[in-house]
Amino acid sequence: MNDALRKGVSARSPHAIDAYVGERLRLRRTLLGMSQEALGDELNLSFQQVQKYERGTNRISASRLYELGRILDVQVSYFYEGMTDEVIGGQRPSDNDHNHDTPDGQDPFAKRETLELVRSYYKISHPIVRRRVYALVKALSGNDADDSAEAHDALNL
Repeated sequence: MNDALRKGVSARSPHAIDAYVGERLRLRRTLLGMSQEALGDELNLSFQQVQKYERGTNRISASRLYELGRILDVQVSYFYEGMTDEVIGGQRPSDNDHNHDTPDGQDPFAKRETLELVRSYYKISHPIVRRRVYALVKALSGNDADDSAEAHDALNL
């Protein structure tokens, strides 16, 4: 029996790595507030082709991945960051396998509030102010125990 069939993946299903890269593409595009149509225009493609890339149904070539990184202002390695051994082995994670940080179990990057916060953060043009906002948020969330001096500076804007 074929390995793909044993894993419950049909021959026509996207490979787990293609789906993962597509998810990272969608995440970055969404964080930047860019529509599929706008990204398609930048690539000289239809928004339907961008959809296929994001679902992993169409593979992204090396040259296209480089172009996407340039347009979305990320290194090509961004699209592979955080990939698990299961994905590398061809196994698509179930929704229960994701590590969600929110109490309701929803992916925090799928929430509108998160997207608006990130967009607003990147609209802060002054790098020192942006760094202080970052330190302030970390201090308020309790994730900044080691950098108390930086948190103190952030609070003294």
